[in-house]
Amino acid sequence: MKAIVFTEKNKISYQDITTPSLEKEQVLIAVRASGMCHTDLEILRGNYGSSAFPLVPGHEYAGTVEQIGDEVTKIKVGDNVVVDPNIECGYCLSCQNNNAHLCETLGAYGVTVNGGFAQYSVVHQNALHDIEDLPFHIAALAEPLGCALNGVGAVNAGASNNALIFGAGPMGLLFALAAKDKGAKKITFVDISSDRLILAESMGFNAMQSNEENLANLNKEFDLVVDATGLIKVAEKLINFVCDGGKIMHLGVCPPDAKMEIAPFEIFRRQLTIAGSHSLNHHNITEALATIHNCIPELEKIVTHKLNAEDIATYMQKGSPIDSLKIQAVWDN
Repeated sequence: MKAIVFTEKNKISYQDITTPSLEKEQVLIAVRASGMCHTDLEILRGNYGSSAFPLVPGHEYAGTVEQIGDEVTKIKVGDNVVVDPNIECGYCLSCQNNNAHLCETLGAYGVTVNGGFAQYSVVHQNALHDIEDLPFHIAALAEPLGCALNGVGAVNAGASNNALIFGAGPMGLLFALAAKDKGAKKITFVDISSDRLILAESMGFNAMQSNEENLANLNKEFDLVVDATGLIKVAEKLINFVCDGGKIMHLGVCPPDAKMEIAPFEIFRRQLTIAGSHSLNHHNITEALATIHNCIPELEKIVTHKLNAEDIATYMQKGSPIDSLKIQAVWDN
C-alpha cells in the first residue's frame, strides 16, 4: 500500500509499505480522508511524540472497515468510522482521574504508532466510532473539533456572553463553532488575514483586523479571551482584554521555551481563570460527532484542500498554500 512515511527526523517519503496484519481486537480501515495538522510537522521535527522513526503520520482520519480481528465485537465490515487517536496507559494518576489525554506515557495513532496517511490503517476496535452517513472529509474533523471541545469545556465557553478569539485559523474557527453550539452569544475574531476574517463573518461571527488602533479600546471588554495563534506576543497580552472575573484560554501552541510574565496579584485581585487545553479526551470525540451535525455548512468551509497523499507529503516538506485552512488527503482505494 502507499503511505507517507517519516523515515527519520526531517525526512519524508511517499512510498510502498506492507499492508499491516490484524491482531485479535484490531480492525483494518481503508482510509478515505486524513487531515494534516501542525502537530504532524512537530513530529517530523522531533519536537512531539516519541521521535521513533519510521512512522506513518496522520491522527485526524476516517474510513471504511475492511477486515476485523477474531475478537472484534463492536465494529463490523463495511462500517464507516472515525478514529479516536489517543492511546493511554490506564494506570497513571491522569488516567485514574479520567484525563486519558494527559497520560504520562500518552501515545497516539499517527504520533507514536502508524496512523492515517496511508491507504490502510490498523486500529484497536475501542478507538473507533461509527459515523453513519457523514461525509468522510467532515468526519475526519472530529479529532480537531474534539480538541476544540476540550478547550471549550475547560473554560465553560458555552456560557460566554462576549468572547474574543485571536486567530481565525482552523482551531480558532472550530473552537468558536463549538462554543456557539454550546450557547456562547457573541464571538469576535482578531486576525491579520482579511480573507480569514471574511470567512469568520460568513459563519456568523464578528471580525476585527489585528492592529493597535482596533485593539486599543478593548481593555477588559470580554468575559472570555482565547489565543488560537500560538504566538507568544499574543498569548502574553490576553490578560489585557479579559474582564474582571473572566477566563483566558491558551489553545494555541507556543514554543516550549517561550516565557511570559504575569502578576499573581492581578490574577487574585481580578479573580481570573487561566486555562490551557491539550489534545482531546475520549468523550470529546462523541461530543464532536454530535456537534458536527449542527454545523456541517461551516465545516465545509474549513476544509479548503482535498488532495492525494503524495501532494500532502510535498506540502509537509515545502509548506502549505497561503490560502489553506484544513488540508486533507483523500483516497478512493
